[in-house]
Amino acid sequence: MDLLGWDRCDVVVVTGDAYVDHPSFGAALVGRLLESLGLKVGILPQPDWTDPGAFLKLGVPRLFCGVTAGAMDSMVSNYTSLGRRRSEDDYSEGGRPGLRPDRAVLAYGNRIRQAMPGTPLVLGGIEASLRRLSHYDFWSDAVRRSILLDTRADILVFGMGERQIVEIARRMEEGLPLPGIAGTAVWAGSSELRGKMAEGAVELPSHEEVSSSPAAFMEMTRMLEAESNPWSGRMLLQRTDTRAVIVQPPAPPLETAELDAVYALPFTRLPHPMYEGPVPAWEMIRDSITAVRGCAGGCSFCALGLHQGKAVRSRSRKSVLAEAERIASAPGFRGTITDVGGPTANMYSLGCRDRAAEASCRRISCLFPSICRNFATRGSGYAALLDAVAGTPGVRHVSVGSGIRLDLAVKDPAFVKALAASYTGGHLKIAPESFSPDVLRLMRKSSLESYLEFCRMFDEASAAAGKEQYVLPYLIAAFPGSTEEHMRRLQEVLRSQHLRPRQVQVFLPAPMTMATAMYYTGLDPSGGPLAFVARRPTEKRRQLAMMLFREGDHKDGHGRPGGRRRVRRDKARTSWNPGMK
Repeated sequence: MDLLGWDRCDVVVVTGDAYVDHPSFGAALVGRLLESLGLKVGILPQPDWTDPGAFLKLGVPRLFCGVTAGAMDSMVSNYTSLGRRRSEDDYSEGGRPGLRPDRAVLAYGNRIRQAMPGTPLVLGGIEASLRRLSHYDFWSDAVRRSILLDTRADILVFGMGERQIVEIARRMEEGLPLPGIAGTAVWAGSSELRGKMAEGAVELPSHEEVSSSPAAFMEMTRMLEAESNPWSGRMLLQRTDTRAVIVQPPAPPLETAELDAVYALPFTRLPHPMYEGPVPAWEMIRDSITAVRGCAGGCSFCALGLHQGKAVRSRSRKSVLAEAERIASAPGFRGTITDVGGPTANMYSLGCRDRAAEASCRRISCLFPSICRNFATRGSGYAALLDAVAGTPGVRHVSVGSGIRLDLAVKDPAFVKALAASYTGGHLKIAPESFSPDVLRLMRKSSLESYLEFCRMFDEASAAAGKEQYVLPYLIAAFPGSTEEHMRRLQEVLRSQHLRPRQVQVFLPAPMTMATAMYYTGLDPSGGPLAFVARRPTEKRRQLAMMLFREGDHKDGHGRPGGRRRVRRDKARTSWNPGMK
């Protein structure tokens, strides 16, 4: 600040991650965007949450203080799905654990209120986004009220926040009131609610109701999903004691030109030079490119899809190639672009073909139980995009590290051929999640047939390219509704395909997802009780053990369909969560 001649910042952003100036880190993206508007922005990474004075290192900002837990929910960063404290934090220098507090948004927000009385407080990021209303908290096994009420923040941003943060900054600069911004939530007292602040809002079951009634909690979750369309969703209101949280409809996604502009901002793509050790998360994504946002799958467990929304929007090829050129020209580039994708890589350039239908659609998923007739399934140009990135001077190899939606992939043979021939390094990670029709229905995932058909196509394409390659399936154990009988059927499918899963995750109930509502209430969203919910650690470990063939005499093999197998003895991890990746 001294070197720049600043006497104070306009905005200070507090984050639970180490500071990496890369577009995959939310604090960096918001900071660069606000900077492009001419604002003076400071980033305060991982301050000591026990000391209010630590939050004053950059002074009191002129406009507001923003808070994010980081790229992941802090409770997911700190604990495994079986409740154990993690020994590493990939978003901290050297992978050191303990540098972010539990429930970081709440901890940071409360300290900022102590250190900067009267300074407007803006919450954002995935942790705040998924706690904007009453929510089940797995770690305390309780329904907690909106984080807005616990922090007394002025406004909460949910979803991808570019539109919201720009409008918030504008209104604060001009002294205008904050309520009414799409993609935000505010709270109000009983006197304010008697005015027009919440006129026309759909009233959800109150916090007191959802805390005491599983049926009311499930109804709240269904109502929230039903109003998730950015263009036709309605304002929501939820009462808690004498107050209420008012949630606007989601903000419309950025269109192609707007996405291109955001990713053209002058990121250094490097950790801050104050760090002496590596930041593991940066090592993983440093040479990756986000080409698409949003996911039309609507998987019931996926917090990332819930956060970004189902409307798919893609960057232009010109923008993606420009980023590839920047990566390739950077010192230390090792020749490999590790990913070109997003929540679901092969949704690049797809999406709804009818914008009018998209604006009024009430479906939660464009792909489940069947693919919508308005959703484009071919001609994405994704394979051509990969070819173009691979042709960038200095780039020797390109990988696909993002998820692949199998029911879309089998409708695009050109993509599967390109994937097998050029963009798989011997092992392709895919996530069927389960092979049981009952469980797949609850997950809103594609069928076993889609998985088998994809494996067949990938196998044939690999053979045609002269490559011996393997599919590595990711599966979820102890999903709500999954019984030991489902696990035995899954074992039979794995045995018939000569497969042993390399990685298995135990279901982790992320706040606000439909799967978490099923876990907490024991109810099927379509009505009636679930057959079984594994809640005890012993029940979860048993399903995990069955999935890993630790019961029975199945040989520890791994291969691809067609009888070939490769012996592997990979230790399963129980903490991997695609919804929080």
